Amino acid sequence: MLERYSRQMLFAPIGEQGQRTLMSKSILIVGMGALGTVLANHMVRSGVGRVRMVDRDYVEPSNLQRQMLYDEEDAEQGLPKVIAAKHKLSRINSSVELEAVFSDVTAANIEGLLEGVDLVLDGTDNFQTRFLLNDACYRQGIPFVYGGAVSSRGMSAIFVPGVTPCLRCFISSADGGGQTCDTIGVISPIVDIVASYQAAEALKFLVGAAAQRRGSLLTLDIWQNQYFEMKMGKPKENCPCCGLKQYPALEQQADEMVSLCGRESVQISGHEPFELEAWKDRLSPAVKETKLNPYLLRAELNEGQRLVLFADGRVLVQGTDDLVRAKTLYARYIGG
Repeated sequence: MLERYSRQMLFAPIGEQGQRTLMSKSILIVGMGALGTVLANHMVRSGVGRVRMVDRDYVEPSNLQRQMLYDEEDAEQGLPKVIAAKHKLSRINSSVELEAVFSDVTAANIEGLLEGVDLVLDGTDNFQTRFLLNDACYRQGIPFVYGGAVSSRGMSAIFVPGVTPCLRCFISSADGGGQTCDTIGVISPIVDIVASYQAAEALKFLVGAAAQRRGSLLTLDIWQNQYFEMKMGKPKENCPCCGLKQYPALEQQADEMVSLCGRESVQISGHEPFELEAWKDRLSPAVKETKLNPYLLRAELNEGQRLVLFADGRVLVQGTDDLVRAKTLYARYIGG
């Protein structure tokens, strides 16, 4: 089994002992979009023993420009990203234990997702989820490798409870309409670069190379050729996470209806789990077209929007970011 890692073991800071250590470790990757697919690829090829992946979304054609594990067939089938990723990764390294969790990440399930995990890797696209990861990791003492990429810009850092400040010490609020890939775009090289910085810090942590970890928040713009590092310093005494031990994101209730920034989509939660076959039969006479797979049902509406029903009870209303319009369509076709 070690033969496949021979070139990695020739790298002296890892060596055979480091490789065996990697094979004993467990990580969680939250978000299997652009960053998450690169992270998972690196971690699985490097031989990390157990990789748990969680994501709430499914593969669409617009993902293929930068989300490296997916292909046109995945988009045509509308496969959940975690399922498509697991299929690909299991063929890359069958010795790695892969767990695919097709779910939203909330305060209600985050602690279960962290169970048995040595390190968390951030592949998300919003600060609400990042703060949730940050707070949960710091409460449980699990390091968190942050990454973000948009346009040609990226940021990355590793936050280690008890050693470094947390994300909240640098960014105080998740409120506001920040720029996202869905509003100003993104080029794929910045995704690969940021995720590779994250993966490098992950490997350092997992093999115990504490002295080599980067003690800064890295920002870069590969189009404008800019690179900057902000030294970590000490945790802020008034930080609700590091200083006050309050972990506010863990106390928040998940919104049952939320507009997904820049995506012309509204997610509505709170329905009981869907029997997808039965709902296909129920919706088919009233809509233009339905497409079903074992994980979700897509219904093209006569009004021009699309409903996506997930087995766990979530619904996406695609084609609008207006909450009132989304609620109207939801009530018309789903009820409630």
